[in-house]
Amino acid sequence: MTLLLAEGIDKTYPGASRKALDAVSLSIGAGETLGLIGPSGCGKSTLARVITRLTPADAGTIRFDGHDWLALRGGALRRARGAMQMVFQDPAAAFHPRATVGGALTEALRLHHQGDRGDRPARIAALLAQVELPADLAPRPVAALSGGQRQRVAIARAIATNPRLIVLDEATSALDASVRGRILQLLVRLQRELGLAYLFVGHDLAVVRAVSHRIAVMDAGRIVEEGATDALLADPKTTLLRRLIAAVPHLHPEGAPA
Repeated sequence: MTLLLAEGIDKTYPGASRKALDAVSLSIGAGETLGLIGPSGCGKSTLARVITRLTPADAGTIRFDGHDWLALRGGALRRARGAMQMVFQDPAAAFHPRATVGGALTEALRLHHQGDRGDRPARIAALLAQVELPADLAPRPVAALSGGQRQRVAIARAIATNPRLIVLDEATSALDASVRGRILQLLVRLQRELGLAYLFVGHDLAVVRAVSHRIAVMDAGRIVEEGATDALLADPKTTLLRRLIAAVPHLHPEGAPA
């Protein structure tokens, strides 16, 4: 079942000499991870922001969860937003500087009408358990946590609204390798348990490959190659993808460990 279908998405920033997005089309199935990879400045983050309605598209259509996503306005958009959440690259910048863990999660629950005030402490404890954090972190400032803990809180905030799709924009790139691996394992487990779909935006092919059912390759605002992960890496069609494969020490063009 197709959960999200984007077609012909264009975006040009004021004063730019070329399009940030040029007729981009992609689809994501329910429970699927689509990895989106490409060089810096190719349009990956712009596409993530357009899909999540943080940046307006100039042209194109997006259907999400049965809705004309770009046509939703006001209360209808606010109600629908719970089904699509986003996790950003920098967990420190994703929260109010003085937010506590419990306060950040309470706000997400309140905004999306998840439970009532009396139910929320138990719900917060359950969310923290889902991302493998202790409930006694709830009163602590988010800023006092480690980077990996902050990103787990960001993931907890994203799943608090019972979404169907989470857009992860370089969500592990600011973490060290050992923490990154544990966060990837967490994402895979949550996908299995909650039936989530992910748009996983990244620049590290090894990381994107580890979690993605399919991969789309972006260059200069366009999708230049797309396919099932193993098949795509076994037979890259573009110079860009061959270069990305060559840059990963433990991958060779056939896509298996070297």
